[in-house]
Amino acid sequence: MTTTAAGDTHATLAFDGVLFFPVTPFTPAGEVDVDVLTAHVAGGVEHGAGGVFVACGTGEFHALSLGEYEQVVRAGVAAVAGRVPVIAGVGGAIGQAAEMIRIAESAGADGFLLLPPYLVNGPQDGVARYIEEIAARTSLPVIAYHRGQGALTLATVERLLALPNLAGIKDGVGDVALMQQFVAAARRRGRDDLQFFNGLLTAEASQASYTAIGVPLYSSAAFAMAPEIASRFYAAHRDGDAATQARLLDEFYTPLIRLRDTTPGFGVALIKAGLAASGVAVGGVRAPLSDPTPEQVEELAAILAHGRKLVSA
Repeated sequence: MTTTAAGDTHATLAFDGVLFFPVTPFTPAGEVDVDVLTAHVAGGVEHGAGGVFVACGTGEFHALSLGEYEQVVRAGVAAVAGRVPVIAGVGGAIGQAAEMIRIAESAGADGFLLLPPYLVNGPQDGVARYIEEIAARTSLPVIAYHRGQGALTLATVERLLALPNLAGIKDGVGDVALMQQFVAAARRRGRDDLQFFNGLLTAEASQASYTAIGVPLYSSAAFAMAPEIASRFYAAHRDGDAATQARLLDEFYTPLIRLRDTTPGFGVALIKAGLAASGVAVGGVRAPLSDPTPEQVEELAAILAHGRKLVSA
């Protein structure tokens, strides 16, 4: 918690490091593999993750039942063991979101990433009310996801700054100029406690622009399958090592993005395939996502092998 100059108390979060979005492993029978998930999350923390976001986009939030959601959140909290914040995805119908909040609070989550409303496109007043009504169900910090049906205008962000437990905004739109306005609006309101981060697909490719506008945090899907590569990039970015950043962008991230962009949903499917190719039995993705072909898996394995060679040199 933090108190502003105006005397308002806000729920806050503190991150230091790559924001880790683990996958949700499934057994051959299609059940959540809690043991593999536990090892996956613990390994990410040991590689320096600054926060763990369970049951979110990379974790196939859209495909989990409430029972599976509880399994994932509890396993994630146990694996982290208090070392970094654990943020649980929440969304869907407001009643469903309220139940997820109850589950995640009971499991020991530290906060929530509020995913965009499903299917329905509402006006900005409706988007704001959606966030306000779900945030009112918890005293824990809530991060709003600026993306898709949950995309925000500056006026909406200014309205949401009144929420005492709004702790951050994740950008999945990619309008850097608008994001800069969000940051400036928070500063004008004395909300220096608010965390902003780049949540674009393969965020490493755009992070230089976000850092320039005062958004140093970013989520890394690549971290979930290749933490040693993603951690090296993060350290190079943090330390201003332009040569290492350029080498990894040119020789690892750009080929990965090209492969990712061949098929909708590969932002998740490739991560699971990369883990599987490295010997981690995470299973495939659930519909409507599709797993890569054997040829695409072979190409991904070559990209990963080259990336690991780069960081071991």
